[in-house]
Amino acid sequence: MSTLLVTGGAGFIGSAVVRRLVDEGRRVVTVDKLTYAGSLAALGDALHHPLHRFEQVDVCDAEALRAVFARTSPAAVLHLAAESHVDRSIDAPAAFVRTNVLGTFTVLQESLRYWRALPPESAAGFRVVHVSTDEVYGELGADGRFTEDSPYRPNSPYAASKAAGDHFARAWHRTYGLPVITTNCSNNYGPYQFPEKLIPLAIRSALAGRPVPVYGRGSNVRDWLYVDDHVRGLLLALERGEPGATYAFGGGEERTTLQMVHAVCALLDELAPRGRPYAELVTHVPDRPGHDFRYAIDARRASDALRWAPAETLESGLRRTVAWYLEHEEWCERVTAGRYAGERVGLGATT
Repeated sequence: MSTLLVTGGAGFIGSAVVRRLVDEGRRVVTVDKLTYAGSLAALGDALHHPLHRFEQVDVCDAEALRAVFARTSPAAVLHLAAESHVDRSIDAPAAFVRTNVLGTFTVLQESLRYWRALPPESAAGFRVVHVSTDEVYGELGADGRFTEDSPYRPNSPYAASKAAGDHFARAWHRTYGLPVITTNCSNNYGPYQFPEKLIPLAIRSALAGRPVPVYGRGSNVRDWLYVDDHVRGLLLALERGEPGATYAFGGGEERTTLQMVHAVCALLDELAPRGRPYAELVTHVPDRPGHDFRYAIDARRASDALRWAPAETLESGLRRTVAWYLEHEEWCERVTAGRYAGERVGLGATT
């Protein structure tokens, strides 16, 4: 049975990848540094499953990563390790440069070293799936959607760091022949997302009776993709994707921030009623510096080449997400304890 190595496997999207692979009977190695947003609890039943192995390794540590390759002999790498919160990148960009740029370089370089030493039949099937974001493309106006051929125009430190990683992935394929597949995706949501992000932050703030923050007028638009739909896309890219190609995954569900927060509040009114509307707690706060107006993905290439389409609508996925957070308040308390208390970050004071 072949082994798949997942970097960032204790994070939000990475843990969803690991859980699905183990459910499918695949052997998986999770590599994760366990920063504030990484949690072994996110792996659920996969953590102690006999098909799963955990390695606490920083992807910037070439020697440690090399040793993991030697111990586990993976047939493919899914690279999801990243600093991902735009607001934190505004305050502390150095961590994003380190993990998203140097870490990606290190994963590519160690993958190349390992791949070159494989016997021909194993080398032919080896793949690296480099997972990125639609934020590398900058912002859209009121019309149009990003495609895989859209120019890169990143506007935040986070987006710039991910764009740099994408360029390294392309270069390692073109220069060295490393079989890299790059993916870009729209905003993910779902279970096990660290509560600094919009949806879990809105849920937890509302349940606690605290103000539910909305940046500016709340008119910025995002295309929302349920995390399990994204995971299916990543595994299809691994199985069917062409080395050197890029595939973009989007949910086709555009909403403003204000619409999303009101949708969360409406579900809480239904699932956890408190006697008056949660929407009363919605509070507009100063906007994020350099806040991109709109993102949207044209996913036709992924649909045609990989035979992929999202299974969840925003309504069904959001209902599942809100219900999950209501049932897992203890998990939220555990992962945020001593790490995050719902405070505002991203006001531009760099460190």
